[in-house]
Amino acid sequence: MKERNFEWDEAKNRENQEKHSVTFYEAQYAFLDANRVIAEDMSHSQAEQRYYCFGLNKDRNGILTVRFTFRSGCIRIIGAGYWRKGKKIYEQANSI
Repeated sequence: MKERNFEWDEAKNRENQEKHSVTFYEAQYAFLDANRVIAEDMSHSQAEQRYYCFGLNKDRNGILTVRFTFRSGCIRIIGAGYWRKGKKIYEQANSI
């Protein structure tokens, strides 16, 4: 599936929605937040570099954590959810 500059595996999207109640379509909102925080995923040890985006989804008034990588000029979403650790990182970075 591809939405503008985003892409994802549709089966992984359905799995993520069942597990975390967040679609990858919704996860894109984190990237729209001007105060978003991008962090390197230091625990990922494979050849492909991965990152986290922590950003506000105004529709649900919550801080999304999105795991992603870059592939072929697109942001490929790998996972997403509303996790306390991501919220804490976002709030510390934005002094909330």
